[in-house]
Amino acid sequence: MLAVIVLIWRQQKLTPVLATTAIPDSPEPVNLNWKNQYVSPELGPRHKLSYPQWLDILKQEAKMTARKNPQRLTILAGDSLSLWFPPELLPEDRIWLNQGISGEVSNGLLQRLDFFDRTQPEIIFVMVGINDLIRGLDDQEILANYRQIISYLRKKHPQSEIVIQSILPHGAEGVTWEGKEKLLAIPNPRIRNLNQELNNLATEKAVRYLDLHPLFTDKQGNLRTNFTTDGLHLSPPGYLVWRTALKMYTNQQVTPQVPHLEKISSKNRI
Repeated sequence: MLAVIVLIWRQQKLTPVLATTAIPDSPEPVNLNWKNQYVSPELGPRHKLSYPQWLDILKQEAKMTARKNPQRLTILAGDSLSLWFPPELLPEDRIWLNQGISGEVSNGLLQRLDFFDRTQPEIIFVMVGINDLIRGLDDQEILANYRQIISYLRKKHPQSEIVIQSILPHGAEGVTWEGKEKLLAIPNPRIRNLNQELNNLATEKAVRYLDLHPLFTDKQGNLRTNFTTDGLHLSPPGYLVWRTALKMYTNQQVTPQVPHLEKISSKNRI
């Protein structure tokens, strides 16, 4: 029953929206006065769900999307970073199917890719891996899972554009997340090197690679404090930066540039 309630709630709150106007060729500067434009997601009953319940919800959402067969369908596949992407911040000229689950690992994502087999997405954005690192997987295991993810998606969605997004860094000593010790055991240079391997894999497999990493790092290579809530998850300004990168990519910008950011005062940080 709880899963059904959350499914209805997500359909009401997180249904993809097709804009009536096209996105301009050049994305506008990001306004980081986020309190005026960002509505904090309601927690609702989502945190009470088990992993199997989440799987059931995502499977049903994918099934409903396949039945509607919308134009310009775009899929976000990954972990909590994708799950928490505010739907009102996603680029407006396409339909979005969010297939993110909190705590997801690369093998978990691989095992549920068949949920959206019957959809016809224009683009599939994949971001997963930080939870693998937290759980102690080595880089080669993660890359092997990514290799299988790419192969599966290319087989099932030959007309879709597959985009591997880089793994984001963490906030280093600024981390306040409950799993701080495990996160700090992962050096950010390791994440940067793993991203280079993901880039190489994307080239080898003839899929796209979207390098978000430099957009989110400070001079020390750590996740910028104003882009995160706890050193791991993203704040509203962080999602605005990600949104800008997605807009630039979907507008066929070859390489996303660091967006123009308004200076953020300490009172706007979370």
